[in-house]
Amino acid sequence: MDEDSNVTYISLSGYVEVVKYRYLYFVIIFTVYILIIFCNSIIVCIIVIHRNLHEPMYVFIAALLINSLLFSTVIYPKLLIDFLSERQIISYSACLFQYFLFYTLGGSEFLLLAAMAYDRYVSICKPLQYPTIMRKTTVSLFLVLAWLVPACQVAGAVAFTANKKFCSFTLKGIFCNNSINKLYCVSSDELSVYGLIVLLNVLFFPMLFVFFTYTKIFIITYRSSREVRRKAAQTCLPHLLVLISFSLLCTYDIIIIRLESDIPNSARLIMTLQVVLYNPLFNPIIYGLKMKEISKHIKRLFC
Repeated sequence: MDEDSNVTYISLSGYVEVVKYRYLYFVIIFTVYILIIFCNSIIVCIIVIHRNLHEPMYVFIAALLINSLLFSTVIYPKLLIDFLSERQIISYSACLFQYFLFYTLGGSEFLLLAAMAYDRYVSICKPLQYPTIMRKTTVSLFLVLAWLVPACQVAGAVAFTANKKFCSFTLKGIFCNNSINKLYCVSSDELSVYGLIVLLNVLFFPMLFVFFTYTKIFIITYRSSREVRRKAAQTCLPHLLVLISFSLLCTYDIIIIRLESDIPNSARLIMTLQVVLYNPLFNPIIYGLKMKEISKHIKRLFC
């Protein structure tokens, strides 16, 4: 507690040899952050500029990449500041805000992937009805809900914890996630139940919907011509790759929090960095290489 300003600070103890390797850490994370901004922005700009990409599928891809940019911006600037600081600390209010954005944008990723799965299902399985179902208003509604639903639900979790009493001020991590609940004196059963409901709503149900939708697509296309199967694989495979990679990373995040006392600090740091590194960096690479129209415009731009 800072007596002068009456602000509670939390110490972040997840860093390894930060004094010794601060400049190396800074250069690596800064390079990765610039790459994330560059790669995601290039594809978003290509989708915005070219009219033939103003279709629901590409609009959802642009929204997903913007979500990745926001997700990275929640984490990376604070990491860069911490690497160059004498003490790695964060105020409690800033920690709650980071926690809120981290899980809101993480939940939005799953809901955007669910919206993309529905778009592919209508496009491949109901092509004649596609223009009437996937109108601009429908796409806009999906986008608003993808960001609004997780925000409202995670805000509820933040409200639960905002005034709880601390018994520890040292967070075993490099940013604020569910590990913050281990700092409170009393664990709340209501918060655990509420957290489980949020997890089901923004992670499990959207993931289940995506797998169910793509299974139905592959069953229908299996009975169709080779051209239809090729088109379905070409448009659905990138979405599945992104979903699987992000699901694994979220599982990683849960494992880190549950087993934090059993994991060495260096291993925890590496695992935590993977959670916030792979998806924002590889999303634009996957869509840039696998989506034919986007790939064509990228080649034209750089060649």
